[in-house]
Amino acid sequence: MLVLRRITQTVKIPELGEKIQAAQARSRMNVTEVCQRVGISRTYWYKIINDNIPDGLAEPTLRKIEEVLGVDLGVDFDNK
Repeated sequence: MLVLRRITQTVKIPELGEKIQAAQARSRMNVTEVCQRVGISRTYWYKIINDNIPDGLAEPTLRKIEEVLGVDLGVDFDNK
């Protein structure tokens, strides 16, 4: 059986978790609501904001967080 895998760019940027957490606080949405809209678990959310994702944050996840929170975090995957 052939298994197709999607390769996604990832990024590790110092203090990205802090920026995301600050954007969430400004949005006035609670963590549960943000996680539901982004499509991630609360556990994964806390890993993101604590910069505890060994392989980096996938671009689609970051873009969805930006969309839900209504922010541009200024992450350019072409110029890491």
